[in-house]
Amino acid sequence: MLDQKTTKNETLIKRLFSVGAHFGYSKSRSHPSMRNFIFGFKNRDAVIDLDQTVGQLEKATEFISGLASAGKEILLVGNKNEARGIVSRGAESIGMPYVTSRWLGGTFTNWPQIKSRIDRMQDLKSKKDKGELAIYTKKERLLFDREITRLERYLLSLANMAKLPSAVVVIDPRQEAIVVAEAMRVGVPVVALAGSDCDLAGVAYPVVANDANVKSIQFFVDQIISAYQAGQKEAQTLRNNNTNDTNNGDRRTN
Repeated sequence: MLDQKTTKNETLIKRLFSVGAHFGYSKSRSHPSMRNFIFGFKNRDAVIDLDQTVGQLEKATEFISGLASAGKEILLVGNKNEARGIVSRGAESIGMPYVTSRWLGGTFTNWPQIKSRIDRMQDLKSKKDKGELAIYTKKERLLFDREITRLERYLLSLANMAKLPSAVVVIDPRQEAIVVAEAMRVGVPVVALAGSDCDLAGVAYPVVANDANVKSIQFFVDQIISAYQAGQKEAQTLRNNNTNDTNNGDRRTN
């Protein structure tokens, strides 16, 4: 069993290495909280210790899988250019909410207000689809259209989020410092792909690796999505087994 785990870890390290996950920022940009996760420096740039990254990734994916198996919701956030498409596609593949345009301050700490804006967006869209806005003047309808467009830009991807998520997955906690700070205040655990310039304070499940490279970001998001899908599959299997046990019990009773 130990040999199998060692082989698995070695394979994962090779995959991480192949996507450039080991590349960090310059020594002057490295955050003190990253000191123990840097293997060394090459040409003044940090080289991340992928042995530790593998362990961190395992803990993060186990956590995400556990949430999925319990039917919990996660929120994915990636507002930097390299992450937007990857995060949106990944979140949509598992039906989870995401933010890739701009984090609205108070999304967590003032959720009731954000939820009211989501409800407003959905109400306006519904009325427009039903033709109920036709009673207004052309100018008023134009203003409604502009409001819908503005709300959709920031809130459409959150439309199905009825309450605060059970975890938030972040690409680059340095750039998404407001997200991390708000998550800390409301008690939402943070899972983050964090480069060597990031402060790990407030990150419950850090995965220290290159957070600026498309291939590295894609690898991380793929691992998170796969873990969530595995948890969903486990939950479905359990439900099926429980249903079969109930049916078998009913037949024995009859």
